[in-house]
Amino acid sequence: MNGDDFALALAVDPSATTGAGPRLSARGLSAGYPSRTVIEGLDLDITPGRITMIIGANACGKSTLLGVLARLTAPLAGSVRLDDVDVAGIPRRRFAQTVGMLPQHPTAPDGLTVAELVSRGRHPHRGLFDRWGQADTKHVDEAMRRTGVAELADRPVGDLSGGQRQRVWIAMSLAQNPKVLLLDEPTTFLDLSHQLEVLDLLVSLNRREGTTIVVVLHELNLAARYADELIVMRDGRIVASGAPTDVLTKEVVADAFALDALVMPDPLTKTPLIVPVPGGAHTGSEPA
Repeated sequence: MNGDDFALALAVDPSATTGAGPRLSARGLSAGYPSRTVIEGLDLDITPGRITMIIGANACGKSTLLGVLARLTAPLAGSVRLDDVDVAGIPRRRFAQTVGMLPQHPTAPDGLTVAELVSRGRHPHRGLFDRWGQADTKHVDEAMRRTGVAELADRPVGDLSGGQRQRVWIAMSLAQNPKVLLLDEPTTFLDLSHQLEVLDLLVSLNRREGTTIVVVLHELNLAARYADELIVMRDGRIVASGAPTDVLTKEVVADAFALDALVMPDPLTKTPLIVPVPGGAHTGSEPA
């Protein structure tokens, strides 16, 4: 996606190009471990049809929250809700037909091809004795086309570059045909060009398909550029949420990240640009 295309994509109001999808929310949510609560009493609403990014310092509870939203772990208290129905009462297979999750470090068996991996995304839609059908082939082919990996179908996943692998994993998630896609740090360990490649893909999927996308991301400036809405966490609680221009103030950055910084408009996108002040990191201290 070139600069003009990206500016156009950001200018499009996603609510004008997508229908209302399922609403994922949490009420009074606490989660963590028997010996330690990581998030406590959290209320959350994910806006359907938009890109929401969850940011915060290390160990603030971002990945824990995403894992509970995806039903990878059960809450200690409270509930996760899908269209105001407690997901604990939704059969897991039916839940997986609506909500997909790409974890931070997915792994594929040695020798597995791209097409074979993407095909695994169809598991929630197939019963134990169901045969592979035309609908499965259609969803797999379309997922590979939408993510630009169709030409890699016969390549072993292990032979691909980092950016290619991430696109393949996203293709697998799309073959699942979810209405909500959760991704935990999908740009980790990628160089900048591949980070942009993955995030551009997510913008395209959201704007063209209406998929609700929720991403845990570390890089503040990329989150500000690509998100429709931000959720800022600190110590297991939400300290700010809303549009990037409303949320990313110097006060919020100082509070959530223990960092003195200037916040100015990005010269290309006009989204907030965080510029750390030299010596402004509060090394060894907790966020103020």
